[in-house]
Amino acid sequence: MSHIAVQPVIMAGGSGTRLWPLSRAQHPKQFLVLQGNRSLFQQAAVRLCALAAGDIEVAAPSVVGNEEHRFLVLDQLRELNLPPATLLLEPMGRNTAPAMTLAALHAMQGGADPVLVVSPADQTVTDEAAFTAALQQAARAAAGGAIVILGVTPDRPETGFGYIRSAPRESAAQALKVAQFVEKPDAPTAQRYLAEGSYYWNSGMFVVRASVWLKALERFRPDIAASTQAAWASKTIDASFIRPGKEEFAKIPSESVDYAVMEKCPGSNAFDIRMVPLDAGWSDLGAWDAVWQVSAKDANGNAAVGDTLVSDSHDTLVHATSRLVGVVGMNNVVVVETPDAVLVADRSRSQDVKHIVGQLHASGRSEHTLHRQVHRPWGWYDSIDAGPRFQVKRIMVKPGASLSLQKHHHRAEHWVVVSGTAEVTNGEQVILLSENQSTYIPLGQVHRLANPGKVPLEIIEVQSGSYLGEDDIVRYEDTYGRAK
Repeated sequence: MSHIAVQPVIMAGGSGTRLWPLSRAQHPKQFLVLQGNRSLFQQAAVRLCALAAGDIEVAAPSVVGNEEHRFLVLDQLRELNLPPATLLLEPMGRNTAPAMTLAALHAMQGGADPVLVVSPADQTVTDEAAFTAALQQAARAAAGGAIVILGVTPDRPETGFGYIRSAPRESAAQALKVAQFVEKPDAPTAQRYLAEGSYYWNSGMFVVRASVWLKALERFRPDIAASTQAAWASKTIDASFIRPGKEEFAKIPSESVDYAVMEKCPGSNAFDIRMVPLDAGWSDLGAWDAVWQVSAKDANGNAAVGDTLVSDSHDTLVHATSRLVGVVGMNNVVVVETPDAVLVADRSRSQDVKHIVGQLHASGRSEHTLHRQVHRPWGWYDSIDAGPRFQVKRIMVKPGASLSLQKHHHRAEHWVVVSGTAEVTNGEQVILLSENQSTYIPLGQVHRLANPGKVPLEIIEVQSGSYLGEDDIVRYEDTYGRAK
């Protein structure tokens, strides 16, 4: 039996603006745990690594993502105990066609030519076995040279997705031929697609040999192929991080896999483009309405997460993260609470949440970028309170981790240890502090906070001074490559 080498590729870019306020630019939806105990990204990684079969060998995953999210990706993979992944870090977003091309170029190093199984990081399925079977069928078809796309069997007249029209089935064993790709329809057209039965939702999952993808891109978009090759040629490698050349990457045209290649294939005889139907309870969780669709509901159709009380309401989603949220007499509504923002929206208008994010961006506010709790490679900090000339933070440092050796020009800091052990560098002095002990870092003093212990360290930090912005940091040494 000949073996099919499969290279899983997880597309982990994207900002998830329609799931604000839970999703933020620096902690987007793919890294959120919306149900169960795994993030969407972690679910995608586990699903793709489960494709191995008698004839299918699965390599460690490649993750294409944003430079800013690299430690988030590493942390979440570490929790899964999967084989070490390769992270292909984009310096800026250029859509999915260049991202998939980076993955193909990486996969073909050393003369290999595996089947790429490419999946976005922000989808969910309820039937894992059906998902695995469909992707294995797709991998076998792609091994023979086909470009295969997963088409989701629709269960409602959805206007938020693009559709794939399949040609009549040639044989029971074969993947369906793709007749055409069609844009997001209006409601009557979506209803007709559902009735006709030959239309499927475009899942954004692609299965194709690396060399076939590169050939197709060179044929239909030689400009993207050449500019991505140039960025790849000037890459730098640092541990598990691969960074394409920044200047070269900036010149790549921004385009999706669909527009660049897939939609052009059905009309050309150069490539055999196929579709495997996927009927596995799939959702792309593109907006709050989709989260409501896949959530467990009570007898009145209400879905609730966190500390919530819901009365005399139906078909409503309530998501609380930091306090009690009460909802009375609300129908078809979404209520999402975070420590620094609350969203209330008509469920049918949940796609329009991106307009709020646009307004936040335009007015220079930070709530679209950061949560009150901000994740860092060493742990996290939560901005508890702030006022003129002061700010209070709760800081957690992971066991064995340390912040950079740094100083501030405009602020002094008081640290109180709440739990764990702190190793504090304060100028020439290095001291150990335990629970209920404290220290003072004067303005301009070089300092560092580290956790030498086996349990998380938590401290309360009180900053005081004329300027308290995160950019008032001069780094001298940094474990995470951020020192100037």
